[in-house]
Amino acid sequence: MFGSKEIHKVFDDENRLQKILDVEAALARAHAEVGNIPKKAAEEISKKASTKYVRPEEIRKIKKRIQHGIMAIIQALSNVCEKDAGGYVHLGASSNDIADTALALQLREAIGIMLKDLGELEGLLLSLAEKHKETMMVGRTHGQHALPTTLGLKFAVFASEIRRSICRIEDCKKRLLVGKMTGAVGTQAAFGDKGLEIQKVVMKRLGLKGVAVSSQVIQRDRHAEFIADLGILAGTLEKIGKEIRNLQRTEIGEVEEPFREGQMGSSTMPHKRNPIKAEQVCGLARVVRSNVLPALENIALEHEADLTSLVYERLVIPETCLLVDEMLKSLNYVLKGLKIHPERMEQNLAATGGLIMSEAVMMGLVKKGVGRQEAYDIVRRCAVEASEGRRPFKDVLLANKVIRRLLSEEEIEKLLDPKRYLGTAVEQVEKLVRRRR
Repeated sequence: MFGSKEIHKVFDDENRLQKILDVEAALARAHAEVGNIPKKAAEEISKKASTKYVRPEEIRKIKKRIQHGIMAIIQALSNVCEKDAGGYVHLGASSNDIADTALALQLREAIGIMLKDLGELEGLLLSLAEKHKETMMVGRTHGQHALPTTLGLKFAVFASEIRRSICRIEDCKKRLLVGKMTGAVGTQAAFGDKGLEIQKVVMKRLGLKGVAVSSQVIQRDRHAEFIADLGILAGTLEKIGKEIRNLQRTEIGEVEEPFREGQMGSSTMPHKRNPIKAEQVCGLARVVRSNVLPALENIALEHEADLTSLVYERLVIPETCLLVDEMLKSLNYVLKGLKIHPERMEQNLAATGGLIMSEAVMMGLVKKGVGRQEAYDIVRRCAVEASEGRRPFKDVLLANKVIRRLLSEEEIEKLLDPKRYLGTAVEQVEKLVRRRR
């Protein structure tokens, strides 16, 4: 239901099977290289280690009989190898040597897809930040009008957060994308004195790092870190989606996600143009974050190994990657076609009758020598009077004798101009864009 065809292919049964066969082929090649098995046997195993020869239907038949997934694949591969080559399949390895290493190969592909989408998302956010670096709008805190800001700065904040997720995932790769050939309890006993060399050769062929030490399994703190990183990313994606949803509210109307010709927003209200893509991103984020806790629980396996993590990993690692892929592609679609309404932003800037400039007036008084706390109290009383009396803030300020002794009408007008109170917003955006491009 969710996720692109590309990432579904990474986690489908055929690709998982092929990755397992790739590991078995690399193991056979390594044994031949260190002199444990004939080179021709390794060549035959490598040739037949393909879904072209090892068919899922045959594996299912064997698995039904023996009730062991990896062993069913091993037997199916052995059966299609000619002469005595099949007898060398899986030599010295444990099931988790194969399964954990194959999972690393799958995750490498999945991360590649996600990082590509993340790069596109970061680029879109930076472009929007640069384009709208001077597009003024109301900044909101606690859902209330706060101070003027720019739409560009908002996008810049999102872009910087996406950059941190990219860095986290890139950094995680060096711990996550590892394989092992250490046997049943991590001692490499079945490989004799060539265990370290066999693991080195296998991982070189697969393009992975080998673990320094392990039990029967690759330790699950590695996978937990990855899922946690995706949970953090999901939070950021939800933040962006939620902002788009809120700014699209009828009473705000500052942005609008794409709405295709012929698209319908409601089954009964013909006028509706709902932000369904942004809503979907927010909904999926909840599922992704809920997958983080079980990933942390999986760290505490018993002794050298147990199977309590298997059910979770077979279900939730693929699911989490699929959902994040869907979120990224949905958000990229929204941002590519996002409609911006500067005229509504301008109207909203004026909605409080100038009250959003209260801090500017306070700082204006401070520059005239008034203490900060006293200036705050003076302006606060004026703000309350304007708000409760439904009067323009400017009129109340002009009527205040203390303020009029210190500020002229022209100075007050300048202090109430949002364009003059953007601080370094534009500069911050320009600096971020320069640094990333």
